[in-house]
Amino acid sequence: MISPLPFNPFINPAYSARMSDERQPVMARLPLAPMNASPVPSLTSLYHDPVAGDYGDRRYPGNCGGNLIRDLLCYFGAMRVFDPMSGSGTCRDVCRELGVDSWSGDIHRGFDLCEHASFHGDNRIVDPESFDFAWLHPPYWRQKLYADDPRDLSRAPSLETFLDRYRLAIAHSAQVLVPGGKLAILMGDYQDREAGFVPLTYHTKRLAFACGLRQCGTDIIRFSHGASSSRKVYRSAFIPGLHDVCMIFEKAQ
Repeated sequence: MISPLPFNPFINPAYSARMSDERQPVMARLPLAPMNASPVPSLTSLYHDPVAGDYGDRRYPGNCGGNLIRDLLCYFGAMRVFDPMSGSGTCRDVCRELGVDSWSGDIHRGFDLCEHASFHGDNRIVDPESFDFAWLHPPYWRQKLYADDPRDLSRAPSLETFLDRYRLAIAHSAQVLVPGGKLAILMGDYQDREAGFVPLTYHTKRLAFACGLRQCGTDIIRFSHGASSSRKVYRSAFIPGLHDVCMIFEKAQ
């Protein structure tokens, strides 16, 4: 059970009354989207879907639910998907349901997206320019620790190390895309005890642009339903982040 918040004279009483032990989510009224020829009319810059769908394993830390992936694949008409951080297999399950060909790998099974040898030379694991869509949901640095493998991005000892390896992950994902292929990256900003606020969405765009990619659509703000942080009480004051951001990049034609 969540303990009551301490009295704060600066909190509006009407708001404070909502912050009880049995807190209820505040319902937001989303603006109407303009009608257009989109094959997925419900896919807008504000993504709200509290139902995760029967994809992957919801017990797996960091599982994002597969409905957003499904909508993106349908919107772009993806035919072959690169899924290099598959986790519990969410993207793989979506592709299987849609009948889309996919390749999945993960650090838990020994595949390191940041490893140079996997993408260059005669022994490379995947061929260049062989996918039209890539889905990437990396760790938000050390917000959650995943594999014990020191190569895992969540185990990066510093922000500089994380960003160096993250750049390689983006570059290698771009390398396997056909010209005009799409790379969708789901990332959230992170408040670190030592480094302070880390704008990982900004760094994602900076690194993607440096790899020669261009953003080909609006940011998709995905509401974070079921986040474990919402069930905790913190003594420090901060502005909680209730979303992460899906950014869609395109490889030059």
